[in-house]
Amino acid sequence: MRDRGVRGGRGRGRRAGLGFAAAAASAALAAGCGGEGYDPLATAAARAGRMGNPEASIPPMCYATTAGGANGCWTCHTTGRGPNALADHELQRAYSFSDAARKNPWTNLFEDLSAAAARTSDAEILEYIREDNYAPLRKALSARPGYPGYVPDLDLDAGFDEEGFARDGSGYRAVRYKPFPGSFWPTNGSAGDVFIRLPVAFRVGADGAPSREVYKLNLALLEAAIASPSPLPGEGAGPGAGLLPEGGAGREVEPVSEILAGADLDGDGAISAAVTRIRRLPARYAGGAAGVVVRAWVYPRGTELLHSVRYLDPDRPSLLAARMKELRYARKVEELDDWAIARAYELEAEEKDEGQPPVYAGAPEVGLRNAFGWQLQAFIEDERGRLRLQTAEEHRACMGCHSAVGVTVDHTFSLARKVPGAAGWRHQDLRGMPDVPQAGHAEPEVLTYLRRAHGGDDYRANAEMLARFFPGGVLDEEEVRRGAPGGDRDLAYLVAPSRERALLLDKAYRVLVRAQRFEEGRELSLGPAKGILRVVEEESTGLGEGERVFLDGRVHLAW
Repeated sequence: MRDRGVRGGRGRGRRAGLGFAAAAASAALAAGCGGEGYDPLATAAARAGRMGNPEASIPPMCYATTAGGANGCWTCHTTGRGPNALADHELQRAYSFSDAARKNPWTNLFEDLSAAAARTSDAEILEYIREDNYAPLRKALSARPGYPGYVPDLDLDAGFDEEGFARDGSGYRAVRYKPFPGSFWPTNGSAGDVFIRLPVAFRVGADGAPSREVYKLNLALLEAAIASPSPLPGEGAGPGAGLLPEGGAGREVEPVSEILAGADLDGDGAISAAVTRIRRLPARYAGGAAGVVVRAWVYPRGTELLHSVRYLDPDRPSLLAARMKELRYARKVEELDDWAIARAYELEAEEKDEGQPPVYAGAPEVGLRNAFGWQLQAFIEDERGRLRLQTAEEHRACMGCHSAVGVTVDHTFSLARKVPGAAGWRHQDLRGMPDVPQAGHAEPEVLTYLRRAHGGDDYRANAEMLARFFPGGVLDEEEVRRGAPGGDRDLAYLVAPSRERALLLDKAYRVLVRAQRFEEGRELSLGPAKGILRVVEEESTGLGEGERVFLDGRVHLAW
């Protein structure tokens, strides 16, 4: 989810004389003084008014070197499709940074944390990652009268039923999806899960009574609207009322009722009680949401997405540890029409051309809003591992990937990459998931990424991936194809770390947590930093000259 060149950036620089060990000791001492109570809002409040890096929306991956034609930029910077008309593939060719952004502010990447991590035992880190820091956050925020932000209302302890619905009645549903390639694979540090909730009107029938069947239908319509591959501009389907590209196979969904929809969804000329494919979207959603227009590749107003970023538990098949590194929440507070979306892109381009830093409405207490109607709020660990509200600067780091990036669908990633149908409505698990190609591609996605990026991450720093799939420095394509459809393995085989690496990554990240230097990055290095620019000295990436620019990056998948 890079945002190279969307904005310039400004580094804050290292705290004078304060390395990781000193910072961690200082934080631990401060935390222990007086045994003060847990206030998840305190840090953000204490740092209110501190501007810091005004362009923290440029993610660290944008400082990756492209030596030898290594290109991980194609995954995000591509030809926009559907309502996302942004074509930003030129950012593969150039480091389009402001002068201030040319010094890499994400200095944590240059720290080799291997030695510091090794001082933590396996038993200690396993005990740490298996502690729950989510429930205490819920309790603490619920006890704060007048707090205007998001109070996590999903009870994870209650779990999910066989259809992926939260048992607590909150309306959340688990989404099983294929992680975005590169830095978001578990082998590069974290596991994650996603939950979606639509407004009450989408969960009730025309009579106002709760209806799971209506809710399932509306979620299926949204799945088809968001996860169906979008065409290039002028290739048939337009935004408007949300027609899917004609002549295609449509989207596989869980069994839903065309009777409730009042439309022939699968195009067979009949209205059936249960269909499992949507080839043509109806004009409107169903039940209480019958007044809401279905728009291809646009979420309806009020949609909520909840995403946790977790430590890696090597003894859990899903790799999802109980402890969260971050909790991220997004709500569609405004649904822009097509003209307003186009105008928002124009304004963003004008601001960039004028060298203006990005400006986002909002504050940590309520989250920041992008120009496309999404409000984002996030929590991150404090020095004790408790989740706290992110500061204004830390929130800005979320915005680049969810503002103006060519690959996204309505500025999101996960639902567009959902496993089709009923198999995609359950808690995240990579086991049994095939490495399918991106839409419009013939080759599996992981294989394509490894070919183009020359490694298992943007920096070519994942030594385990290099050893497994690049023996002797040459990509073993047949080994990678084992995880593709028809192979004898799955996606988990390709992108899950070994137990040793998972624990080492957990230990290293805990060093970052203790130091509380997130303004200098949330990614880490397990060895000497390679493939990362400290200073951007050249405008050109060299990818254009080397004919290594790719215009086919898609968030959608060819399931």
